[in-house]
Amino acid sequence: MKQQFIQPDEWKIIEEGFDLDRVKSSESIFSLGNGAMGHRANFEEQYTGPSFQGSYVAGVYYPDKTRVGWWKNGYPDYFAKVLNAPNWIGIGVQVNGEHLDLNTATIHSFTRVLDMQVGVYTREVVLTTPNEVKLKIKAVRFLAMFQQELGCIKYSIQLYEQGAELTVSPYIDGHIKNIDSNWDDPFWELKDQQCDGNFAYLHTKTFKSNFDVISYQAVSFFIDGKQTKDFTCEQNKGYNSFVCQTKLLPNQTLVVEKMGGYCSSLQQPVDRLPDHVQNIALEALEKGFDALLKSQKSSWETVWKTADINIGGDTKAQQGIRFNIFQLNQTYTGNNPKLNIGPKGFTGEKYGGSTYWDTEAYCFQFYMATKNKSVAENLLHYRYNHLEKAIENAGKLGFNTGEALYPMVTMNGEECHNEWEITFEEIHRNAAIAYAIFRFEAYTGNKDYVENNGIDVLVGIARFWSKRMSFSQEKKQYVILGVTGPNEYENNVNNNWYTNYAAKWCLDNTLARLAKIASESPETYSKILKRLYLTNSELEQWKEKAGQVFLPHDTKLDIFLQQDGFLDKELTDTSFIPEAQRPINQHWSWDRILRSPYIKQADVLQGFYFFEDDFSNDQLQKNFDFYEPFTVHESSLSPSIHAVLAAKLGRVEQAYNFYLRTSRLDLDDYNAEVKEGLHITSMAGTWLSVVEGFGGMRVKNNVVHFNPQLPKAWKSFSFKINFRGSILELFVSESGSKVTLLEGQPVAVFLNGSAISSDQNKVLT
Repeated sequence: MKQQFIQPDEWKIIEEGFDLDRVKSSESIFSLGNGAMGHRANFEEQYTGPSFQGSYVAGVYYPDKTRVGWWKNGYPDYFAKVLNAPNWIGIGVQVNGEHLDLNTATIHSFTRVLDMQVGVYTREVVLTTPNEVKLKIKAVRFLAMFQQELGCIKYSIQLYEQGAELTVSPYIDGHIKNIDSNWDDPFWELKDQQCDGNFAYLHTKTFKSNFDVISYQAVSFFIDGKQTKDFTCEQNKGYNSFVCQTKLLPNQTLVVEKMGGYCSSLQQPVDRLPDHVQNIALEALEKGFDALLKSQKSSWETVWKTADINIGGDTKAQQGIRFNIFQLNQTYTGNNPKLNIGPKGFTGEKYGGSTYWDTEAYCFQFYMATKNKSVAENLLHYRYNHLEKAIENAGKLGFNTGEALYPMVTMNGEECHNEWEITFEEIHRNAAIAYAIFRFEAYTGNKDYVENNGIDVLVGIARFWSKRMSFSQEKKQYVILGVTGPNEYENNVNNNWYTNYAAKWCLDNTLARLAKIASESPETYSKILKRLYLTNSELEQWKEKAGQVFLPHDTKLDIFLQQDGFLDKELTDTSFIPEAQRPINQHWSWDRILRSPYIKQADVLQGFYFFEDDFSNDQLQKNFDFYEPFTVHESSLSPSIHAVLAAKLGRVEQAYNFYLRTSRLDLDDYNAEVKEGLHITSMAGTWLSVVEGFGGMRVKNNVVHFNPQLPKAWKSFSFKINFRGSILELFVSESGSKVTLLEGQPVAVFLNGSAISSDQNKVLT
């Protein structure tokens, strides 16, 4: 563990005391979002110390021309930047003519609290300014879950033993930039700005990608609870503010209520944007901050009703899982099929793009089980809507007969990463998309999506795998050359086991699904063949290739080989890495990493997680025991998979240690990089480690199974799932386990291998 300043609490993230060196980390940890917009926990007032300013609008990006790889045929034209949007949370404060600045003030007390139960961030500071005025700041803010274009701030300044001249200026600042711009291009064009009464906005438009965004604010000022209209509006190009100047007496309090946020052309027609946000802002001001706060609490109560995981007896573990669930719900709500789940969410710029394979491999199950079916369907439709782009992407590799290679990183269906090893070698992501379709049908029982849309995706992916294989005369089998597996610490390898097995599975699964459609609905099957230009000859080719895929295996160790030549490495386990050299990606050359046996994340074991029914526990144990000692878990995605697999092997305490690492990855900053933003998509893995790991939840043959295990550190745990419209709760304690049907129709349940019948509100034991 790298940091220990976050205080343990079951529902809150608490920081006590001000430390300049952890400001950036806290800006990430205390971030807010509501699915449509979000921002880091930057201070409202001026701050001249080290800071990472960041506010983001969902789906809005800039195609920043890539700086490397342009000589490689098919290389992506751009690296999509998640754009830092105009700063709407700003509130300038001057005390007797000097700017209030925590970097120059004397701090007497400092507290931040993120209340995850209600989605509210509070900061309280007692300080003395350089000109010796003592005061207290209290800032409370939230991004509305009930109105996605709305954010609310209540900012108060209280003087102590002496009065002072205050100038308080809530503002919107369009003079912002991204930290990681490749060419220092301007990203935003100012189209218009207006100020009318207590409402103001900036209308900006992105260069190249042409997204229109309105950034707005509406304000009210109060002195000791009495509203004052004594303020003015000031505007400069790309900047507007409301300025309130007043003489504040000792013990008096000035309060600013500020309603603001963003609305983009992804949400409203461009010509309606100004009026739309004005209506939202003025209605919010009319209701007032306290009334809106009640709506916020109600909205989060609804979220937690099905999403919460309750852990008894282990506060840090409880805090960790709720933090992860909270951030997932802040990042993606499922309301808009044009949006997806960015790996940093609204907490940072790293990993430009909104969609990785993380969505299908880790996040999909969380949203499917904690939301209604439509949310999962929106995630699937996102990929279906990008099928033509995936076919175009495969064309860059010379495939032009309907093969689909989904991008590793995308904003609109086009590949937009800037590393060849990622874009055209890490092709295993295709399998995760097919796997999500498979899990959706198994979990929901819904066949419509697969037959109407999903089969097109499956066929495109199967065609890609069929063409990407080549026949080895030496091995007399089909091989897949020049790839990068999930373990990105090995590039351009041959016969990565996970990739090869996933390709085989995709072909077999697509053939099986087509056969099922043919059996159940010959008419539908005929239409699919015609629409997709499928022939029996092509299907026979898939079958032949799937049956002859080379899967590297070592008979002496009885393990699957990560790829050709893995055993040629100097096989020293992770205990040989000096602690001062970890994480190795921040200390070693890339060449040294590639030559080492060290594994960034589960690779072979990722296959055992996805396709667990294809392998015995004995096979899992042998491969787990071989590969885990070489795994450094420097991918945020790795510990959760190991937690699930360790639990399956009955190694509950080992699983618990992996759980702590995945659940507190950001809170304790295991990888020393939280200042760059949170690891949003890996947070779904934390949920998996509890539900599928300790809960042993699986869906097999239309039946949900639970095989729970309780870590020693826990007195109990419980969670809920939405299974085919029925809400089930699993409760596990030292005295045993029970399942309760809370809502919906009775469903078949297996608990510890025994079938249970269910009635509503009946405890199933």
